[in-house]
Amino acid sequence: MVSSLKVAVVAGLVHTILAATTSSTTTTAPGTASVPTLTISTAVASPSVSLGATLPSQAPLPPTQGWCIGQIFCAGSLLQTVNIAQVYSDPKTFVDKPTSKSSQQVLADFSNFNLSTVTEGVIVNFVDNDFLGEGLEMEATALANFNPTPAFLNNVTDPLLKAFAQTVHGYWTQLARNTNQSAVCDQYPGGTCEGSFIPLNHTFVVPGGRFREQYYWDSYWIIQGLFQSELYSTVNATLQNFMDELEDFGFIPNGGRIYYLNRSQPPLFIHMVYDYVNVTGDTSILQRALPLAEAELAWWANNRTIEVKSPYTNQTYMMAHYAVNNSAPRPESYLTDYLTVHDPTLSTPLTDNQAAELYSELASGAETGWDYSSRFEAIPQLGNPGLRSLNVKNNIPICLNSILYKARLLLAELYGTSNATASNNHLQVAAGIRAGILDLLWDPSKLAFYDFNLTSNARNDIFTAATYYPVWNGIIPDEVLASQSNAFGYFAAVNLVVNKYNGTVPVTFIDWTGLQWDAPNCWPPLQYIIMQALRAIPSNLTTNGLPIPSSTQSTYDLVPAGQLGFTEAQLPGQPLLGAQANQNATATGPAADINMLSGTVVNGGNATAGEGWRDTLQRELANRYYASVLCSWHATGGSIPGLLPQLPASELNLTNSVGNTGNMFEKFSNLNVDSSGYGGEYTVQAGFGWTNGVLLWVASTYGEQLVAPQCPPIVAATTSTTSTSAAVGLQVSSRAVITAVVMAFMASAIL
Repeated sequence: MVSSLKVAVVAGLVHTILAATTSSTTTTAPGTASVPTLTISTAVASPSVSLGATLPSQAPLPPTQGWCIGQIFCAGSLLQTVNIAQVYSDPKTFVDKPTSKSSQQVLADFSNFNLSTVTEGVIVNFVDNDFLGEGLEMEATALANFNPTPAFLNNVTDPLLKAFAQTVHGYWTQLARNTNQSAVCDQYPGGTCEGSFIPLNHTFVVPGGRFREQYYWDSYWIIQGLFQSELYSTVNATLQNFMDELEDFGFIPNGGRIYYLNRSQPPLFIHMVYDYVNVTGDTSILQRALPLAEAELAWWANNRTIEVKSPYTNQTYMMAHYAVNNSAPRPESYLTDYLTVHDPTLSTPLTDNQAAELYSELASGAETGWDYSSRFEAIPQLGNPGLRSLNVKNNIPICLNSILYKARLLLAELYGTSNATASNNHLQVAAGIRAGILDLLWDPSKLAFYDFNLTSNARNDIFTAATYYPVWNGIIPDEVLASQSNAFGYFAAVNLVVNKYNGTVPVTFIDWTGLQWDAPNCWPPLQYIIMQALRAIPSNLTTNGLPIPSSTQSTYDLVPAGQLGFTEAQLPGQPLLGAQANQNATATGPAADINMLSGTVVNGGNATAGEGWRDTLQRELANRYYASVLCSWHATGGSIPGLLPQLPASELNLTNSVGNTGNMFEKFSNLNVDSSGYGGEYTVQAGFGWTNGVLLWVASTYGEQLVAPQCPPIVAATTSTTSTSAAVGLQVSSRAVITAVVMAFMASAIL
């Protein structure tokens, strides 16, 4: 029975980093980085039951997905059975393993099993015998024109922070890949083997960890770092790969695997092309890029754009949403999706139509890049109950429409006078998107943007970091432009965070879902977007100093009424460190701003005389981000000779990092500057492409304002507290909160 499946709920702060180790060994020509020796760490089967145990019975198979190629790595009996066996802890592991035999032979071997009596051991042996190691289709490659000391390092004045930036710059050499043509399977069907990898013709940079292929929206922040590292040919190669995919598929998939061929990700291709031309002056790429940029926008217009009538003005707009045509579990998250639909705790099973719709919502949530968040849940709840209320397709998202608006403007600018008709058309479409964003998504009284919900025909009330996307993309509401007070009000939540919490800005202030795109998690792309939005505010609105709350108030009282959707007491607590480590900071009033200093905040850089509020927030957030990356890297074994000694083994043992050399995490906690984030479908990943990219951008942009952080001591203890989220009446007792760093990391490597 399905109910006999064991559902593992990971809600603690213990993470395992599965990563490939690399070491540079091959000498190459001057001006080219050496080729690292890439060791593929093949996952070892880790079934949760004895090898002699019979597999539990399965739910009926979902419909065949016409978009997915093959019968092995697409929804079907083989994929479902291997996932039911839970051979690997991460479902993505299996679908990244090419077969060692032809498709026909693998399917024939599988057909010999009686699924009502097959045992765990039989399935483990089948996978071992018929499949190779995951990631074999890629190989490490040298980066052409790699300069170990790029010019941006001169922008960083602090010796430690400069050395750390140089260290991170060097990580590109360990994340660069080429397609390993000798390991790529022949075109399906009929080849000697079958795999899920989409071969790429050019060099690419992977995010790291389980994300061992090229990804769409990750690449935007990766190339921001590559620009600082002067790796322009690698940026060009990245764009060429995307253009190949546009030619082959008509859109850019989520990532470089066939199981991503039914969905994309936030469409930042035109942003990347524009930035490349602007930084390098290389306009030759436009001959190929402009027609393919048109193809990308046409795909989003034809497949993800609908007509929306405003309840506020009765105006009608063409607005985009995420909406994936899918009626089966995602292959890379098959068991996760399967258990969300066939949850043994459900009193009434979902109908076939309900299951198909939920699978579509899960895939649509993955297309947002925010997989997953209470932002898109009809009823935010812990774990599967919340995911079963996903309502992604019925939301008009701030982020997507802001990106598409700017893409139209950038494309018009790239055309210049060469095609006035196309340019004017994009400007006209952009104007319509802008009007829709300001009408449907902007709340002038709260001074924030909120997604528009087609189900309720009204704006949602969940405040998220997506509110900063429009200004990043050049849409500044009149109310923000009206006064310095309003302009600050739009960013008041950022000021609250750096004063009330130890880390950077979380995705939301909802911390009870266990989802990775909710509090307390902070993501590097969002910190970049907030800093860029701050930079976009006109200077005449930023001359005043940062507002200071009265002696009886906190920075919460500077936030516009209703903007956050929480009273101050309902906001997540900030655990204290040291002698008071068994309690949270005071929830309300001036004592809640535990990081406030004179003219700055803890780990926010030095106060500067005459500094306007905009520049203060940029400085504080830039320093806090740098602190989060550096301190968590140091806590997991990172060191810099002569500047930052490695922590003693007694402390590294607390983070399971003995023998490790520091992890660059994909996400962080806003509760501490030396902690990774947590939650979601997979363990926290290291590597990490966009973390590195944003770090290098921050170093280049704010280098003179960066100050070496105060990293808290690593301690072993955790505390049990009671966290009450009064907004929904949910109480979570005995909740483990991190004191400094309580993470379990494999002492494997940076990647």
